[in-house]
Amino acid sequence: MNPFASPARPPLLGVNIDHVATLRNARGGSFPDPLDAALAALRGGADIITFHLREDRRHIRDADVERLRAQVAAPLNFEAAVTEEMLARIEQVRPQMVCLVPERRQELTTEGGLDVAAHLERVRAACARLAACGCRVSLFIEPSPRQIEAAAGTGAPCVELHTGAYANAVDAGDQAGAAEQLRRLRDAQAQAHAQGLRTNAGHGLNLHSTGAIASLPGIDELHIGHALVGHALSVGMEQAVRDFKAAIARADAR
Repeated sequence: MNPFASPARPPLLGVNIDHVATLRNARGGSFPDPLDAALAALRGGADIITFHLREDRRHIRDADVERLRAQVAAPLNFEAAVTEEMLARIEQVRPQMVCLVPERRQELTTEGGLDVAAHLERVRAACARLAACGCRVSLFIEPSPRQIEAAAGTGAPCVELHTGAYANAVDAGDQAGAAEQLRRLRDAQAQAHAQGLRTNAGHGLNLHSTGAIASLPGIDELHIGHALVGHALSVGMEQAVRDFKAAIARADAR
């Protein structure tokens, strides 16, 4: 299967291994190993391995990136801020996929989408630069008409819709809020499709919130990290991936 194509199939699952590195770094040393987690995720059926190399290297580190590039045969999705340091690093690594994200040093996790509309020329230049080294670029954005319109003008072939507001509403038991956020995501996907953009989604999703996003028409990939790694603490990485893949398959069957 070509993971860059868009056949009629359930969304592909990208497993974000950042928080395996978070656990390792909490104590130091080399255990648990993000590479081992990535290989276990692939044995469980993951389609893509996702990681975010942050400027402060709080979880994934440069040595991890080198080992992943050398030893993982599946597509790598390199999340990074739009900075000269990160763009140059991506050019060295040449991952199959890149997702450009916002980043603040104080945040615990990515708090919102990239403001493409406010930084259009900078993002457009980054997209051209990364496309030139063979990377498929996506932009992590809020499901808003303004950001999708801006993304369509950057040359990036994909967007990844920020699902955090929907996931938070589900976790809070806010059915009305979840329905409204799901509507926003559905409308955003339709607009992105009309603009010629492939649509991925992710952030904050767990086994309770993944299915509804997977069932949205036209979602190509889901990128899930924290909840999947947390679930793996109970059942192991391979089974955790199988459980999330099963949730995606059930949603597709519906």
